[in-house]
Amino acid sequence: MTEAPVQERAPVEGDCPRCGAAELRRYPVNSEGGWFDVVKCQRCLCSVSREHGPRLGPIQLLSDLI
Repeated sequence: MTEAPVQERAPVEGDCPRCGAAELRRYPVNSEGGWFDVVKCQRCLCSVSREHGPRLGPIQLLSDLI
């Protein structure tokens, strides 16, 4: 049996402005507006920041590297 893919969630320094937890993580998400790089509290899911990410999210085309 193969394991399901897991999105890495990079730790971010700081505390959540809503609950005060030091559990902030940065990771890509896909929503109605496309891909975004977000920082969210892992305890209460408060969005600390949300910026437009790459057009294909975590997928990087070789043509984008040249």
